[in-house]
Amino acid sequence: GNEAIFIFLVVLAFVYLVLAAQYESFLLPLAVLLSLPAGVFGSYLSLKALGLADDIYAQVALVMLVGLLGKNAVLIVELAVQRHRQGASVKDAAIEGAKARFRPILMTSFAFVAGLVPLVLATGAGAVGNRTIGASALGGMLFGTFFGVLVVPGLYFAFAKLSEGRSLSRREEEAPSTAEVTHHA
Repeated sequence: GNEAIFIFLVVLAFVYLVLAAQYESFLLPLAVLLSLPAGVFGSYLSLKALGLADDIYAQVALVMLVGLLGKNAVLIVELAVQRHRQGASVKDAAIEGAKARFRPILMTSFAFVAGLVPLVLATGAGAVGNRTIGASALGGMLFGTFFGVLVVPGLYFAFAKLSEGRSLSRREEEAPSTAEVTHHA
């Protein structure tokens, strides 16, 4: 039925809340989440190109793509957040995050894609299911990786500029939650 859309939205909401707590910002997780539609588009594009149906296998691949493409985006954003906290400008932090994580992201993504090739080329019993999950994941991973490494630094820059100077929680050093105690002799 239509439960797949509901499950997908719950997964996205959960990912958003975890990232909001991690980054201490309501805006920075959007840099990760807005990078995911490229992978979803690539997944559906590959299914259409191969004449395969959007069934439960394709939906499982989409949930898997949210995790894998989200991980790629988190790698870039996390390093950029660290560099920004160390004093780099938002622009420099975004560029450094993209440069430092580019090769590891491509290596892991292409290794994953290479592992999916046998599924896409499957024949025999259960081949349609194997081809569907393989094609969906392969197309989504390729498309999401290529556009993710280009789009995520820009999204980080935009949302970091918007959230600059704001924090989800008060830092103890900036505004102590306890009053100073003075002792009189």
